[in-house]
Amino acid sequence: EFRRVLFRSAVPRSACDRATMSLYQVQKLIYQLNRDPRTRERYAAERDAVLGEYELTEEEKGALTQPDIGLLYVLGVNGQLLMHFAALHKIEWTDYLERMRQGLKQHGQVREGV
Repeated sequence: EFRRVLFRSAVPRSACDRATMSLYQVQKLIYQLNRDPRTRERYAAERDAVLGEYELTEEEKGALTQPDIGLLYVLGVNGQLLMHFAALHKIEWTDYLERMRQGLKQHGQVREGV
């Protein structure tokens, strides 16, 4: 909690709000992909159009498209959502855990959420 307070006091309010809103959009899309077959079909057929329906940064779009599980984790995506998203992409459990570890090494500490 202290880290979040410190982070929020060091960053202009609008930047914090954008990061929180953007994380919400990433998680909303992942939730839809995990739960809705029609969204998965559309994502497979017209990925850019589906991504365009959400307010995402270029970094988030890249992480979703690859998928870069480590970066999504560092961006703050909920672990439960991320676990199902990884399974959707046929990523095995041990590989999923290793990708999160590598994400911390490559991208630093978790930025938001969790």
